[in-house]
Amino acid sequence: MRAIRHCRFTAIDFESAGAARGQTDVPVQIGLACWSVDAGHGESFVSHLTTDRPVLWSARKVHGIRDEDLTCAPTLLSLWPELRARLDGAVVVAHGKGTEKRFLRAFPGHGFGPWVDTLTLSRAVWPDLPDHALGSLCDALSLTDAVRALVPARSWHDALFDATASLVVLARLIELLSLADQPAELLERPDTRRWHGLRRG
Repeated sequence: MRAIRHCRFTAIDFESAGAARGQTDVPVQIGLACWSVDAGHGESFVSHLTTDRPVLWSARKVHGIRDEDLTCAPTLLSLWPELRARLDGAVVVAHGKGTEKRFLRAFPGHGFGPWVDTLTLSRAVWPDLPDHALGSLCDALSLTDAVRALVPARSWHDALFDATASLVVLARLIELLSLADQPAELLERPDTRRWHGLRRG
């Protein structure tokens, strides 16, 4: 079992075109950021992704990505070498990992993981917070300025900004609980019973 200190964490975030009735959603931007306990924040990667679907107004209102931003963008499949280099051997991090895992199904049998979900972790560690959405969480923990310093000229619902934010949350949690020398498996299945209890109450 690897200690958390010896792990390379790579966070991934997708922004999407929005799902029209009867259609599945498609990604239009990908962001990857890496971090480790001893080395801190490392190289990052961000790219728009081309699609044959228009970006729905409801999605554009959230992230600001327009159809014209995707004109010369690569396909997700063409980025396989980049993704493999950054995710292979890493602990993969996402805030609410469902969307990220679903879009990565474009690469059957990719083998990326294990996965750490900072949404689930934050509910376990800070169950009393009223909102565990990434932006609200960073504001509540006074982490937003740290994210902005790492990713200047970007903001929430940009894939790189959100990926970086999830790593900043993870780093704070590991520091707060003195987990650096604990096994990484502790981060994979946190106990959220107290959070669920508060929701039922």
